[in-house]
Amino acid sequence: MRKAFMGVRLKRLREERGLTQVALARALELSPSYLNQLEKNQRPLTVPILLKINAVFGVDVQLFSEDEEARLIADLKEVLADPGLGEQIALTEIREIASNMPAIGRALVALHTRGQQASERADALASRFGLEASDIEPAPLMPYEQVRDYFYAHHNYIAELDEAAEKLFGRAKLVIGDVASGLKDYLRAKHSVDVIVAPAMDALSPQRRFHRAQRTLELAANLTPGQQAFEMATQLAFIEMGDVLDALAEDAASGSEETLRLARIGLANHFAGALSMPYKPFLETAETLRYDIDLLGQRFGVGFETVCHRLSALQRPEARGVPFFFVRVDRAGNISKRQSATDFHFSRVGGSCPLWNVYEAFSTPGRILTQLARMPDGRTYLWIARTVSRGHGGYGTPVKTFAIGLGCDLSHAGRLVYAKGLDLSDADAAVPIGAGCKVCERPNCPQRAFPPIGRRTAVDENERPFTPYPVI
Repeated sequence: MRKAFMGVRLKRLREERGLTQVALARALELSPSYLNQLEKNQRPLTVPILLKINAVFGVDVQLFSEDEEARLIADLKEVLADPGLGEQIALTEIREIASNMPAIGRALVALHTRGQQASERADALASRFGLEASDIEPAPLMPYEQVRDYFYAHHNYIAELDEAAEKLFGRAKLVIGDVASGLKDYLRAKHSVDVIVAPAMDALSPQRRFHRAQRTLELAANLTPGQQAFEMATQLAFIEMGDVLDALAEDAASGSEETLRLARIGLANHFAGALSMPYKPFLETAETLRYDIDLLGQRFGVGFETVCHRLSALQRPEARGVPFFFVRVDRAGNISKRQSATDFHFSRVGGSCPLWNVYEAFSTPGRILTQLARMPDGRTYLWIARTVSRGHGGYGTPVKTFAIGLGCDLSHAGRLVYAKGLDLSDADAAVPIGAGCKVCERPNCPQRAFPPIGRRTAVDENERPFTPYPVI
């Protein structure tokens, strides 16, 4: 762990609590002079001091997290690479903002995002209707974008739902690996809801349909027991956790009814995952099995994607698992799901990196691929990727195929079975990747699809370089 100089954050915490330096020093059992040095970044914040802050003030140490800082640096680099700013911002200055003025940094990212979205929507509508962009009122975030950003902001962990699911698992006397049978009995006994398995008539038949008046829950016959459990748990969330879902969804919706409904569904799915794989036993099993996804799927009776999604949500403050990043992409490169428990930066501009092994997974269906990948800032990650496919009909009906990516920082890689055979100490073994071509700083990448934002392209009609879009 590198030295954490975060004096401004400590000073801001003290001012928010209305404390003098002497009072805070007394509360943390430090000398006033030592605290003064901490606030002036003359001394680093150590782990024991962070734990003391957590114990005395109940403050999540994530406030002082290196991962939080790294995430903010990545976001600020993208924001401040905008050529419209008229000048290049040094990485040293960006680090200073992220380290000592994180609230200002987050505000800059939020303002940039709002401005960019407004500009893009205005331009698109202007070209469609033959109008000037200035004539069009900027549109807000799309509902699914609001819900996605809500989970991203919460590191894909919703404490109220996760803890409630774990308690219900014990109260309903559910059994790991066979949650479906227990949930079926619980729905009937507790809520007078009968579960009916019905054959799918066509590709448009729903996976789950609740008939409120008849008190029946209809599930598609092609669902596995694990998928049936997930659908039953989702419906149970709507039945038992309605008030909690409403309160949480209101926070994500910002007044949009459509966003509210989508958020309720997303939150209910989060509850379902937590009920199918209760936090403490799932984390303990994951650690014992060294995060072997296939073995976890067998133990808990769920599929590959479901396990990966759950692994990305193990961020309970007092019992954290490996902080994973989770993505689901299609063959066209569209990221339909993305969750980050820590700092990995998913670009919102220009797609993602073609050198990322999540795209190579489509060439070897069903096989797990591993990759050590290094970002332009020097941080290295271990990535696991595999395709998943699922059909819902007879002959000739489309099959959904995605690639699932699960990654973690190199510092956690040794805890994973997937590090077996990899030289984690060899810096040259990592594949150089980026967040996306438009924001990637690598000047000599042969796979580059777009020139980088904020850099001039070297144009010479007498020379054809191998590297696309060489920069000056």
